[in-house]
Amino acid sequence: MTINAKSYRLIASGAAFIVLSLTSSCGTSGDGGGAGTAGSGGASGSSAGGPGGASASGGTSGAGGVDSGRPADSGQYDSSGDVAPGQPVNLGAAADYVILAKSGVSTVPASVITGNIGVSPAAATYITGFSLTADSTNVFSTSTQVTGKVYAADYTAPTPSNLTTAVSDMELAFTDAAGRAPSATEVGAGNIGGMTLSPGIYQWGTGLVIPTDLTLAGDATDVWIFQIAQNLTIGNAANVRLTGGAVPKNVFWQVAGLVELGTSSHCEGVVMTQTAVTLRTGASVLGRLLAQTTVSIDSSTLVAPLP
Repeated sequence: MTINAKSYRLIASGAAFIVLSLTSSCGTSGDGGGAGTAGSGGASGSSAGGPGGASASGGTSGAGGVDSGRPADSGQYDSSGDVAPGQPVNLGAAADYVILAKSGVSTVPASVITGNIGVSPAAATYITGFSLTADSTNVFSTSTQVTGKVYAADYTAPTPSNLTTAVSDMELAFTDAAGRAPSATEVGAGNIGGMTLSPGIYQWGTGLVIPTDLTLAGDATDVWIFQIAQNLTIGNAANVRLTGGAVPKNVFWQVAGLVELGTSSHCEGVVMTQTAVTLRTGASVLGRLLAQTTVSIDSSTLVAPLP
């Protein structure tokens, strides 16, 4: 089934939003399906090497890297209409890190991380499993699991000041993402597995689960912001993929609760949580993990998105 919601009008009234107009129509996916179909079939997958292209006739396609392509999509939810999806969230100095946490970062080796890691106000002793080697300047450390540098609040200046700025910017970015006016609410009643989502600002007053593959279809300038009041859970082997030229740096997961990626799952975008992130064995991320408590990974692959 194709779900097409093309006209949302929301006005803030106190703490609530009043939906003034909502139109929808249903049809079947594929050639000649209902309004808002993704062309004539499914969307292709992407990988840690970059997003894949859109499939013209359904089926599976995708680029190489951590993940392969995904099967044809079973539905599309279109929140575009005449509602602007908004501008990307400004991460400030937090964009210098693929993992940034306040309380600690741990790994079960061997993980593969491309990008910098930062922890503040916690000290380097709260970065565990990386077998860190301090640089001679003591400004940063290195690890065989990290293509990049590892920073902690107790390292030599200017690292403590830089991390304080990055953490502050991370918190500001979280607040910014949480405050954007949504263009769609409670999509899928908190379960968006198997859907294709167009650009927009999506809001849930509950947790969000993604038990099966999710596709985000758009171009390189499109923005997705997911406002989640409780936990975000991506199921084992489930994949969040971008198609049509969409880029991970423009996808923002703003989560008030816990974030958990199941075994061998894959997510793309910037994960911003008020609590902790856990990646189960073999999970991968093309994006960033910005946590206001801890990040725990297990033989995981993380790649920072292109700027």
